[in-house]
Amino acid sequence: MSRLGTVEEGEERGTLLAAMYFFFALASYFILRAVRDAAGVAAGTDKLPWLFTGTLVTTLLMNPVYSGIVARLPVRRFIPIVYRVFIALLLTFAAIIKYGPASWEPFLGPAFWILTSIYSLFIPSVFWGFMADTFRPEQSKRLFGFISVGGTLGALVGAFLTSRLAQVVGTPVLMVMSVALLECAVQSVKRFPPSFRVETRQRDEAKRSVGGSSLAGITHVLTSPYLLGICAYMLLFTIGSTILYFQQAEIVGARYADREARTAFLASVDTVVQSLTILAQLFVTGRVIKWVGVGATLAIMPVLSLVGFTALGTWGTLAIFVVFQVLRRAGEYAFGKPAREVLFTVVPPEDKYKAKNFIDTFVYRGGDQIGAWSYAGLSAAGMAVSSIALLAAPMSAVWLVVAFWLGARHSRLEKGE
Repeated sequence: MSRLGTVEEGEERGTLLAAMYFFFALASYFILRAVRDAAGVAAGTDKLPWLFTGTLVTTLLMNPVYSGIVARLPVRRFIPIVYRVFIALLLTFAAIIKYGPASWEPFLGPAFWILTSIYSLFIPSVFWGFMADTFRPEQSKRLFGFISVGGTLGALVGAFLTSRLAQVVGTPVLMVMSVALLECAVQSVKRFPPSFRVETRQRDEAKRSVGGSSLAGITHVLTSPYLLGICAYMLLFTIGSTILYFQQAEIVGARYADREARTAFLASVDTVVQSLTILAQLFVTGRVIKWVGVGATLAIMPVLSLVGFTALGTWGTLAIFVVFQVLRRAGEYAFGKPAREVLFTVVPPEDKYKAKNFIDTFVYRGGDQIGAWSYAGLSAAGMAVSSIALLAAPMSAVWLVVAFWLGARHSRLEKGE
């Protein structure tokens, strides 16, 4: 462990349990991811903006409810509650898909797409808030890459199982498998060792919540330049991701007509992404963040996107799109995501759960919304895939500036300035 992730004495159990927790959480989600994406392809690109709108509105409504739970319950109690709410919803959908009438299919697809999109944000957001509240800033630079390996392995297993079983067992069984894995994540939380932070450990021992109000996640973001900077970074990332998602829907929809075939293909792409990611997380991520700093690590994604969108706009072939998509997603998991989570280790406990969740859900989906409707408008105006990609390249240059500003600000906050 020391050779791979620079894990120091006394950190082994917490690091391994964190990796296990993340493994189960992402394995659960990646079983559902290909099913969701296949539903998005089936809906068509003309319906996707409305699905993004439904997700945005739902996350805005859910955030005060979630923040209210955080304000009233101890961390290690509210995390199982949040996860088991999703378990109940997934089991309900599985039963309806299995036993409901075929006439419900046009409504089930969009509803499941929205639920899974929210799931994809809430589950890891709660996890990383817990990690930022458990590990000290210095530890996070060394360990978050190694911990991310657990999530990557989980994503790899989830994608692999889906690609092999989607056409054999069907969607309802896949959803039950996802539920079982999420319950394993709950059990990992219950067995987690005491926090490495003194203030967090004292709060846990006293069984106190982080306190505050149900609207703190929103108000704190609006009054903090640092949190607003994280919002800007998140928005620019998600707008680019949404542009690529729409292009994926067009390309895959034209190539594969059968839903299970689309699911299997998308799961196979996930398998390649996660295989590449795990190598970087095991041998590179922790050392890169420690050696070059948070700002430079955050800059990797904007640089990759600037080059990728330019290449896609210039040549526009399927091969370029696949390579760009794989490298961009692998870069996000290996560098962008761990570095972004390190940013939250220097904010107060309340912001680790409430403000972070608001950014990870509403702001994230806000970027989706901007990207979705912009793409729809540009497509309606007759712009081709390559032309839209060229428009996204300058946005990546702005994103690069934000990355370096956040890195400098994080360094000052870590020093108490």
